[in-house]
Amino acid sequence: MNGYVANKEDLLNRLRRAEGQVRGIQRMVDEDVYCIDILTQVSAATKALETVALSLLDDHLSHCVAEASAEGGPVAEERLREASAAIARLVRS
Repeated sequence: MNGYVANKEDLLNRLRRAEGQVRGIQRMVDEDVYCIDILTQVSAATKALETVALSLLDDHLSHCVAEASAEGGPVAEERLREASAAIARLVRS
């Protein structure tokens, strides 16, 4: 079972909101809206996706990584590598 199951509805709501924001941005570009107004909406959509990513990362660390660490061995090492790589991707984006 994935660690985010308890927060699944919240994650889906946030993703739907971000999807709506992206559709709104497309509409704004199509309608030749002022650049700064579009950039403001891009920032809001980016923030919404970052919030989802951080929530998933927190769930992964507190569930998947913690559980694997308790067991130890190669699975624990792999989960830690995955988490580290995910954090690196988030920091670079």
